Amino acid sequence: MISPIRSLGQEARLVLENAADGVAALRGPSLRLGVTGLSRAGKTIFISALVHSLIEGGRLPLLAAYKQGRMVGAHLKPQPDDQVPRFAYEDHIAALMENDRHWPSSTRQISEVRLVIEYESARFLKRRLGPGTLALDIVDYPGEWLLDLPLLSTSYEAWSREALSLSGGGTRKMLAADWHKLVEKADPQDPEDESLAKNLAEAFTAYLKSCRDERHALSALPPGRFLMPGDMEGSPALTFSPLMLEEGMKAKKGTLHAMMARRFEAYKRYVVEPFFRAHFARLDRQIVLVDVLSALNAGREAMQDLERALTAILSCFRPGRNTWLSRILTRRIDKILFAATKADHLHHSNHARLEAILARLVDRAIARSEMAGAEIAVLAMSSVRATREVTVTRGNMELECVAGTPEAGQTLGGQTFDGKREFVFFPGDLPENPDSVFEANGAISAQTDAMPDIGDPEVRFLRFRPPKPARKSAVPLKNGLYLPHIRLDRALEFLFGDRLE
Repeated sequence: MISPIRSLGQEARLVLENAADGVAALRGPSLRLGVTGLSRAGKTIFISALVHSLIEGGRLPLLAAYKQGRMVGAHLKPQPDDQVPRFAYEDHIAALMENDRHWPSSTRQISEVRLVIEYESARFLKRRLGPGTLALDIVDYPGEWLLDLPLLSTSYEAWSREALSLSGGGTRKMLAADWHKLVEKADPQDPEDESLAKNLAEAFTAYLKSCRDERHALSALPPGRFLMPGDMEGSPALTFSPLMLEEGMKAKKGTLHAMMARRFEAYKRYVVEPFFRAHFARLDRQIVLVDVLSALNAGREAMQDLERALTAILSCFRPGRNTWLSRILTRRIDKILFAATKADHLHHSNHARLEAILARLVDRAIARSEMAGAEIAVLAMSSVRATREVTVTRGNMELECVAGTPEAGQTLGGQTFDGKREFVFFPGDLPENPDSVFEANGAISAQTDAMPDIGDPEVRFLRFRPPKPARKSAVPLKNGLYLPHIRLDRALEFLFGDRLE
């Protein structure tokens, strides 16, 4: 595992910060849950659905405390970290539930929200003491930032060679063509040049953005802040690029090489290290949301790239079982859930296959984490279910389909959807052998006959509008509405159900 901590001083500071968290926890039990995933994986939707389901009530039969009637209630409280933006729960839930239903904006920066859960213990003696409480601090951060953590133990020269090597094959070579032209002309031994550095950084950023386009769905794209610069846009710490460097080449003072290397180190010092120390190293539990379906749509290269990104992400975790002492000295993540999102785009008969593909994606990283004592789970889920299942008969065939309202502007077989009408689609079947999606394209079997009212065989997944909030009198609800989901309750039980015993 790559250790981002590089000095005894940084380790000591981390111990002090963990000790401060420990003292704060004496006022009441708390749990820091990290929520991450690469772009469009559904982080914002997951957190919004989690908070809404516990505050307002919903269908959560697999969350033991809820099923057993031990949940007293849940409410939002001010978060402990005043310097971190608050997760805009109210705005996001309004986007999902109001008349013009739409998906909330994606995660662009770190944010946090505290949910206090009140419950009755399942244990007789603890129940006699009265209701218990758990302060669940949910930390939302872009998965792209995790891809930066391995940079902390990498030199500028090694990173340059790796980035150029990665960009030299497959789809990346085509997307990097304009940037490659500039890099080939740039002599690392020339004097430092601000205009050239800016041009190189802009071309490099354009290449990274092209890789992320849903047509290619590539995932291994550090540095993460190049795609999400925020208030650092235009700063020298984000104005650098890989250069063509020979093995063993040293940076000479005043050269373009030295300038780029200095800014690479500044990026690590002022961007990556503070994120690791202030947020990532303080997590207790983690869910990693993965958009497997988009990678499947894009083909074998996207799947291989997603595997590379997930392996890099997992190399950054400090997995293992926590004790009271480890929470102060070397805080560890003792539970990690990998969740394949958008399971509602498939019929439930394919969900086990979706889980198998995700397990194949992370199997090497999971093996390392389990050896360290962390508890790992893989799950196919949908935080908010946007479709319903239907069976369509065509001749002697019965096709397991999904029905939903495509977002306005989505196209299929020459038809552009208006975002108002519901349509039925046959998404195809995932392969029984998960290894096959890494070996060739066509991972999903296409339908044999054109079915205009069901879908085009070349299109496997569409983006759907959020569903209308559901009403069910059998479910205890505060406002009578809940957001339908697939296995959200199972995810919650794994992530913190044991803390509600």
